[in-house]
Amino acid sequence: MNKIKGRGRLILYAASGMGVNLLNTMMGSYLCSALIVGGFGEAAIPYQTFEGTNLVIPGAFGLWAVMALIAKILDGVIDIPMASISDNLRTRFGRRRPSILVGLCGVIVTYALFTLVTPIHGQATVLNTVYYGVILCLFYTTYTLTMVSYYATFTEFIENERDRTLVSNAKSVFDIFYFIIGYVLVAALLKGLNIRVVAMIVLPLSLLMLIPMFMIKEKDLRADPSGVEVEPKISILKSMGYTFKNRDFIIWMCVYAVMTFGVQLFLGGINEYFSKTGMSMMIVMSCCFAPVPFTLMIYNRILRRHGFGVAFRYTLLTYAVGMIAMFGVSCLAGGTVKTVAAVVAGLISSFSIGSLFAVAYSVPSQLAADEEARTGHSNSAMYFAVQGLFSAVAAGIATGPVLTGLKGDGAGGSLIVWMTLICAAAMLVAFALTFVLPKTVRRMGKEEKDR
Repeated sequence: MNKIKGRGRLILYAASGMGVNLLNTMMGSYLCSALIVGGFGEAAIPYQTFEGTNLVIPGAFGLWAVMALIAKILDGVIDIPMASISDNLRTRFGRRRPSILVGLCGVIVTYALFTLVTPIHGQATVLNTVYYGVILCLFYTTYTLTMVSYYATFTEFIENERDRTLVSNAKSVFDIFYFIIGYVLVAALLKGLNIRVVAMIVLPLSLLMLIPMFMIKEKDLRADPSGVEVEPKISILKSMGYTFKNRDFIIWMCVYAVMTFGVQLFLGGINEYFSKTGMSMMIVMSCCFAPVPFTLMIYNRILRRHGFGVAFRYTLLTYAVGMIAMFGVSCLAGGTVKTVAAVVAGLISSFSIGSLFAVAYSVPSQLAADEEARTGHSNSAMYFAVQGLFSAVAAGIATGPVLTGLKGDGAGGSLIVWMTLICAAAMLVAFALTFVLPKTVRRMGKEEKDR
């Protein structure tokens, strides 16, 4: 099994998931919304909806709401069986490349079917609603198989902790790129092009996921002529058992879930928040994202000198301060002072944005590598699957009851301006929880000469 070495190759490998993640953003933020005209202004309807009319049965308790809920639940729980499939696949080409390729083909096909095919045009029908619901479920299933398999390679094909940190940081920068494409470039294209066209324009970026096909090489995992497996399979229950018995990982999951709540609450309510507060989302988010490569250098310097515990606390505190600053800006009257203050709040937040994404890849991949070194069992995909499950629950609470409650009933009682204070509070709780992280996790990333 070859290892990926060299800074340039590692950075290139980190770019693999950018396109597939962008398709997931397109599906959640644009394509599902394009099925229903409600909520769009008249000027946006020709561009941001498929056909300028409802294509599915809408309503808070309508058939589409049920189908979308099923797809969302599936997105949260499918990680574990998909991880088990990836961990236990045995082919002449290994397990990760085949599962990535199968998943990628599924993602591309289901994305295209959702975007281009409407069973009955120009009207909301049961057939349309069921069709889009089923395709959405299949999209999330194949997306999950692709990504958990890709993340598992961080453990198996990246040689050491320092290289995993480099890949995780580089991937977080590429995550910022796809956020910019998804929320800035796509939004600009939708001023003159229909969402079907825009969705297909970004589709080729998903082919970046072919990078692992050329950069990693796995051994033949089929049984040898005597019938003995080269690497024994691990049942889904046993794999889950190994993962949930890893005390270090479960403690990390508790911290990660609270952090995810704070991040997803902000991202989930971002449109409403900036609309309500009169701040420019484009200006503030540009200030949050643009300095990320530089701010990651600061995070990495702290990581190397003091370890993950100190670096992560720095990240959580700067995010909390940024959110508190954002709340302060929302209380100001409009004008130049508010604009300048919003820029400052965005810049403060930028010192945490990149590293908040990076920890989602670096910690579980390293803990999975430590587990494999101790036990000889390779079930790295399951670590990311369980993390995805915790993340889905946290995000569901944040964007479900909490965000819905903050939005109010539309009768002027919105509390959305308080959203950033709740985000800050979540980060402070996560900060407190970092002190119970095991020493092995707190010292991750610290250079040997400092140990």
